[in-house]
Amino acid sequence: MSQQDQHYIDQVINGDTKAFSVLVDRYKHMVYTLAIKILKNKEEAEEVSQDVFVKAYRALQTFKGDSKFSTWLYKIAYYRSLDELKKQKRSLNTSSIDGEKEYHLPSIESGLDQLEINERKQTIKNAIDALPEDDAVVITLHYFEELSLKEIAEVMNLEANTVKVRLFRSRKRLAVILQDKLEPEILGNYGRK
Repeated sequence: MSQQDQHYIDQVINGDTKAFSVLVDRYKHMVYTLAIKILKNKEEAEEVSQDVFVKAYRALQTFKGDSKFSTWLYKIAYYRSLDELKKQKRSLNTSSIDGEKEYHLPSIESGLDQLEINERKQTIKNAIDALPEDDAVVITLHYFEELSLKEIAEVMNLEANTVKVRLFRSRKRLAVILQDKLEPEILGNYGRK
């Protein structure tokens, strides 16, 4: 854990409530990004983000420092976002791979290349969406949120070895789905040539 984080945590625990604003500023983007990826709604993500920091503030004395503060906060955000989905009777829909990016295409060739890239990303996203929810979450947290196995284990309340096995199995399932989706397209393109 960052020594700076611990410094501010200690200050908050010792009564300096303003020190918490430093932690909020440091991690608000991370919390909001996770919430928006799970909830797919700006207003809900903003509300959940606020709830996460309120909950973290109230529970700060229970933070033991066994993991990074960001991982602890990420776990709160993850479960609070899932709770919001359950409350609305919605299910987890894995995050968009490409996010919200605007592309300026200087030529037809680069336009076609970009179209192909977008098609690939959409195919991968559709394949991830076809995975069971636990598999989709593990793939998303590892590859798109770039969490380590240990961090994913902490977030999902699992053993690191369990996450490693789940990730391996999830990748195999994803490969099968991708193969099933892409093989007819490849064979169709081959037949046209």
